[in-house]
Amino acid sequence: MRDMVEIGMGRTARRTYELDDIDIVPSRRTRSSKQVSLSWQLDAYRFEIPFLAHPTDALVSPEFAIELGKAGGLGVINGEGLWARHADVAAKIQQLTEVGEKEGTEAAVALLQQLHAAPMQPDLLAAAVAQVRAAGVTTAVRVSPQNARALTPALVQAGIDLLVVHGTIISAEHVGDGEPLNMKTFIAELDVPVVAGGVSDHRTALHLMRTGAAGVIVGYGSMQGATTTGEVLGIGVPMATAIADAAAARRDYLDETGGRYVHVIADGETLTSGHIAKAIACGADAVMLGVPLAMARETPGNGWYWPSAAAHPSVPRGAVLPYAVEEERVPLDQVLYGPSNDPFGSLNLVGGLRRSMAKTGYSDLKEFQKVGLNVRA
Repeated sequence: MRDMVEIGMGRTARRTYELDDIDIVPSRRTRSSKQVSLSWQLDAYRFEIPFLAHPTDALVSPEFAIELGKAGGLGVINGEGLWARHADVAAKIQQLTEVGEKEGTEAAVALLQQLHAAPMQPDLLAAAVAQVRAAGVTTAVRVSPQNARALTPALVQAGIDLLVVHGTIISAEHVGDGEPLNMKTFIAELDVPVVAGGVSDHRTALHLMRTGAAGVIVGYGSMQGATTTGEVLGIGVPMATAIADAAAARRDYLDETGGRYVHVIADGETLTSGHIAKAIACGADAVMLGVPLAMARETPGNGWYWPSAAAHPSVPRGAVLPYAVEEERVPLDQVLYGPSNDPFGSLNLVGGLRRSMAKTGYSDLKEFQKVGLNVRA
């Protein structure tokens, strides 16, 4: 039963929970972490670790997508970002971070908006896709619901493996200035699997699953120390509750279809290996990482991070902020696999998740979704 509270006369609200509000409960069994598998499969594509990179230019260059792919994860290129608009992206990002250092985040966001105002150049994006494909890793590109219909044919022609239709909030039917984007029709006409999001409730997650999406993104990519959807729009559901609701929608859809499984991907509040473990425990199949990957030397942001929504031309939802100075940055392999000298869970993310599963006796991700949880008083 839902936990409802009265917030005033005649007005009730549901009590919800963040990942920091819950703890994973050990069971009577433990196992060796060497006996734990973190692999998962999205449509025809298998990944050794359940990590995707948030589709921001701060993280995902073609080179970084290749490195993360080789490490077992999935890098998602922002199909409406700088790699689709500028030939000299490294110089543009250097300019952006210098402005952030000297003039602050508002000036940096203004410059980011200016950089995103440049026209998109399909040839540049096709070249980025070709570079990732040539490396032999899974190629994924993000488009917004507003531009999905216009951009997708060129992306499919360029050879993408997965399409990510990603916005701050997405629904099964996006109503814009022109013809509404009907996700069910849109997905049915494509030859590549689609991951769509973000969502935060059972109903919207179930609607997206019914469109034929292979995966549903839960959350808004919120990050520590930056503006979020809640602060700008007043919209949001804490991630523990949002993931559990989407997982319930997945079960309902599985029963409804007689066996079609849609993956739930958590995007928000996952800043440490402990958060990642809790997200999986709440029902996620994988997590979309933002800030934790900014530590990696291979990222183009030079230790700075901003979500893709930070570039919105009129209502930016996210700041351009530094998260790691050059001396603190480490190779991506160390971020993912260690070794770690950080006791707070920002390094060796794979090892932290694997050990959490081992300490509670579970051998794979789907089993771990059944682990017991406690809510902090």
